[in-house]
Amino acid sequence: MQKVVKTKFENGDGPTKIYRDLAGVVLLQTIKLWIKKVRNTGSIELSSPPGRPRTARTTANILKAKQRLDQKRVSTRRLAAEMNISKSSIHRILHVQKKKRVKFANWVLNNYTKSDITRWLFSDEKYFDLNGVYNNQNDRIWAISREEADKRGAIYETTKFPVKVMVWLGVCSEGLSVPVIFEGGSMDAQRYIDKVLSIALECGNEMLGEHWTYQQDGARPHIHYRIQKCCIDHFPSFTSKDRWPPNSPDLCPFDYSLWNELAKLMNWKKITIKELLIQEIKHSVKKIEKEKILNSVNDFTKRLRIIKETGGEYVR
Repeated sequence: MQKVVKTKFENGDGPTKIYRDLAGVVLLQTIKLWIKKVRNTGSIELSSPPGRPRTARTTANILKAKQRLDQKRVSTRRLAAEMNISKSSIHRILHVQKKKRVKFANWVLNNYTKSDITRWLFSDEKYFDLNGVYNNQNDRIWAISREEADKRGAIYETTKFPVKVMVWLGVCSEGLSVPVIFEGGSMDAQRYIDKVLSIALECGNEMLGEHWTYQQDGARPHIHYRIQKCCIDHFPSFTSKDRWPPNSPDLCPFDYSLWNELAKLMNWKKITIKELLIQEIKHSVKKIEKEKILNSVNDFTKRLRIIKETGGEYVR
């Protein structure tokens, strides 16, 4: 939890917001003490508790825990013991996140018509490397044996340190933006402003005219105060960091559709070096069918209604 607090503080969150995001799992006074230590020393020294290594109580781990509960692979009591927190804490954090998802769904459905949503420019970033796009949590092979699964492509050869690039894309009902590709280095606020927001503004104005909304999720560095201010000053409208619900890839057209479409269109056999990877990404973006682009945008509203009806449950 100390690492989570430190990361959120470095991203610009204050102690009160961190306390609320963690749903009271860590006391506000404790968070303030940790932040004070970060300011003074630049780090928080983590203690090493006796016994087995404890599972970090990050939001990502708690969501994985929820999936195990949903699939009935583990009891709430056992899961709470593994996470080193009470069952009520797990349910409280998940309940808070679901409420934020429902609140966001209500806000959009009450303030935007279906026609308005067609004037949203959705955005996302994703890493591509020479091994392709593979997610061992989502890509599954159903087979009666290990041998049969291997025959059907269950083994993926990867390099230890693959060459990779980060790709930013925007999408609206009119089509896709030009891709912005980062070949190296980490993404920070200034780089995002210089390389991404300028392209997003240009593409949005060109495809949607004067009145449109820019969507970005709560990932770093989107929530940085400089980026939020830049969006306020230059974009007609945008989803602020306080609007977009945490851990909601099921609401991003790229995550639930378009990244997969792009990966399927790429000729991975001929990609052997970084330059060919970048060339193939740019070429394949242009091949995504307009109908699939429009369907992915239209599905956003449908998914919001499902979230509202199910009380914030993840949309599959």
